[in-house]
Amino acid sequence: MEPRNETQVSEFLLLGFSEDPALQPLIFGLFLSMYLVTVAGNLLIVLAILSDPHLHTPMYFFLSNLSLMDICFTSTTVPKMLVNIQTQSKAISYAGCITQMFFFILFAGLDDLLLAVMAYDRFVAICHPLHYTVIMNSRLCVQLVLVSWVINALTALSHSLLVLRLSFCENLEIPQFFCELSQVIHSACSDTFLNDMLTFCTAVLLGGGPLVGILYSYSKIISSICAISSAQGKYKAFSTCASHLSVVSLFYGTSIGVYLSARSAPSSVSTAMATVMYTVVTPMLNPFIYSLRNTDMKRALERLLVHEL
Repeated sequence: MEPRNETQVSEFLLLGFSEDPALQPLIFGLFLSMYLVTVAGNLLIVLAILSDPHLHTPMYFFLSNLSLMDICFTSTTVPKMLVNIQTQSKAISYAGCITQMFFFILFAGLDDLLLAVMAYDRFVAICHPLHYTVIMNSRLCVQLVLVSWVINALTALSHSLLVLRLSFCENLEIPQFFCELSQVIHSACSDTFLNDMLTFCTAVLLGGGPLVGILYSYSKIISSICAISSAQGKYKAFSTCASHLSVVSLFYGTSIGVYLSARSAPSSVSTAMATVMYTVVTPMLNPFIYSLRNTDMKRALERLLVHEL
């Protein structure tokens, strides 16, 4: 067996996008702008829902939680990247890397499960409208969110604990702008079989599972919409889930795009750029999708802004 040069890791190096000093101010300004838009847009969604009694329904309860998750999701990665650019450093401490990885897995998983819960909410609303208020009561809504938190917290904790048992070589460069789980695992010198198995099971159960639930819900929704006789009734039924369907398409489309990009062109820059789509761009676009395609949300935002001004 060849000797391996293992070391007690104290920090990782996040390679990010470019080492060109001339591009750093542009990258900093671009990501700072996207981060501020993401936080402001999602915060406005939350405040509008809280301030408008007409939006105190299960659909908007889940939407407010999704907006909060998007703020937390983006805040897990972007601020550290901005600090590194400003200080001209690529380093992140070992503890900081594990912590960032934990919260990234937590909030990414919560986004995934909340989208599935919202699909179920739309399924009940369209396919079982007479029983909607009975089925989607406030207690069930809170339980669904709490269960999502518990499942993802345990998943993130399991991944983090398994990474802690790994030993690392001297090459601690991560071709990303944050501590992405698979990149950290692949930097290890020790056996990663358990880590790889847990990652695979998580992808199948917590990635594929919600997607299957969403597809099943929408297959039933489409069948119910097709059974509606009037064109106006079809349009009204479809409009209630159009925003959610757009967000689902954006989330899974960019996630799958990241995977395919990493497989076809596994360079640090191409992988990092592809990852930006679902870690930064998608949370930034979600408020626009829900506000522009939803009449009730637009009215609530207008009332909120008028009241604040």
